[in-house]
Formats: sequence, structure tokens, C-alpha cells
Amino acid sequence: MPPRAVPPVQSEEAAPAAAPSWARVVEAIGPKVRALRQERGMTLQQLAHAADVSAAAVHKVERGDMVPTVTTMLKIASALDVPVRHFVENAEPGAPLAVHAHGAQRPPRTAGSTAISGPAERFRAGATIHRLAAGTQRKGRRRAGEVLLVVLDGTLDVTVADERYEVAEGESLHFPTHVPHAWSALGSGLAQYLTVTVEGGEP
Repeated sequence: MPPRAVPPVQSEEAAPAAAPSWARVVEAIGPKVRALRQERGMTLQQLAHAADVSAAAVHKVERGDMVPTVTTMLKIASALDVPVRHFVENAEPGAPLAVHAHGAQRPPRTAGSTAISGPAERFRAGATIHRLAAGTQRKGRRRAGEVLLVVLDGTLDVTVADERYEVAEGESLHFPTHVPHAWSALGSGLAQYLTVTVEGGEP
């Protein structure tokens, strides 16, 4: 009786190892640079000029063909007006894109302010809801940037440099913040208003 053939033993392929966390951070740099550049309306050449690096280097960084040096990353971050940590944080898969303000971040019921926007290292704009007692004045901090002020309840008396505005409920005022600016609540009750602030840019 002829011997029975023994089928060859098939070796089980090892599952590919998961990419280390640092690799995910590096992979996320290029898409973040490209997204910010497009959001700013900049071409590769414009970003390269602003960052004082070659357009080829920016192109390779965006495509993931080159890991930027610390110096290059600092230059690109400065040109895009974001902290360098923006490119190395929140790179874990599944990290939420949005920030949901709830609970303790609800608008205040008494005089005061509550921030309702995401962290400054992730977002350029900052939004805050304020309640201001009648007759109380608040002075804005002078800095490069702009503010969109929307009155939700009551009326505000707003001065921007040497201009004066009376902004009522449902109305808004958009102004640069590199000039002196302040506002006070008119009437007898609390005024509630929203400010959306974007820092940076040329005054």
C-alpha cells in the first residue's frame, strides 16, 4: 500500500504590527499643513516664501515624503500663525473634530463670562457669552485681530477708537482690536452678548 501524502504545513502569517504612536503623529503633519494652507488661501509658493523654505520642501512635507526638521516646522507654524504643537497634538485616530460646549460651559445666569469655543491651540476663533450689568463698562484688550460682537439681550454702548455705536438686541458690530475699544450696558437690567474673537493678522 503506497504511503499517504502528507499535505504541506501552511505557516500562519504574522499580523502586521500596529504603527507606533509617533508614526501617527508624523503622518498627521502633512495633512494638517495642507489643510491650514488651503484654509488661509495660500499657494505652496506663498507659504514657502512666508516660511523662508523651498516650495519643494513644503510640497514634500504635505505629501508625507519628508519629515520636517524642528526648524522647518517652526517656520511653517509661524507662517501659518499657529503654535507648533498644533501639528503634533490630537493625532490619535478617532479624535473628535468638533468641540461640544455643554454643562458647565452654558451661558452664565448672572453677570460674568463663559467661553463656549474650543481650545486656542486647535482653533483660531474664540467665542464667549457675556452678561454685563447696566452702567458697567468693559474695556477690550488691544491686540492684532478682530471681534464680532452680537447683542443677544439688551443694548450696548460701544466705542471703537473715536467712533461710537449703540448696538441693540439682534444687532452686531465687527471691528479690529488693535485700536482702543470698550462697551457698557445701557438700561436697567443685564445685557447679554456674544463675542467671537480672532487674534493675529496685520493691524
